[in-house]
Amino acid sequence: MARKKTVSFAIVHMLVAFSVVYLMTGSLALGGAVALIEPVVNTIAYFFHEKVWERWTTKQSRATGDAVATS
Repeated sequence: MARKKTVSFAIVHMLVAFSVVYLMTGSLALGGAVALIEPVVNTIAYFFHEKVWERWTTKQSRATGDAVATS
């Protein structure tokens, strides 16, 4: 599940990054560069954040005796 969410997040993030930079500068090149670099780095961070979050919620669920969280 984390991989699908990561890809979806990456697409949305790249569109937002491009749009913001393009609207601020009017430059397709700068918008494209920022849309490729910043979201890629952020998406990698998000993937690992999701993995850590899954482990943490599983650990918390086991500690409290709750059912394991799936999202």
